[in-house]
Amino acid sequence: MISKLSARMLVVAGLFNVVIWPRFAKAIVDDDRAWAGEAWSSTPQAFFWVHAVLIGTAMTLGVIVLVIGVRSLLAHRRSPSA
Repeated sequence: MISKLSARMLVVAGLFNVVIWPRFAKAIVDDDRAWAGEAWSSTPQAFFWVHAVLIGTAMTLGVIVLVIGVRSLLAHRRSPSA
């Protein structure tokens, strides 16, 4: 079983990723380098796709870490104190 401290750290790390990466995604979408012309009205460029993969991966890992942390904290809550 993961220690309580480790579980808390996983929750913090997961929350950090879930909060920060969407803000970064908005900045990428608003960046002129992401589009061939006007945003959402033109072809996305490599800059956009590279960052989309980065953000998608980071968000996925962040959610996984958050779930592991929450499940570990819940397991600690259910287990008898030693």
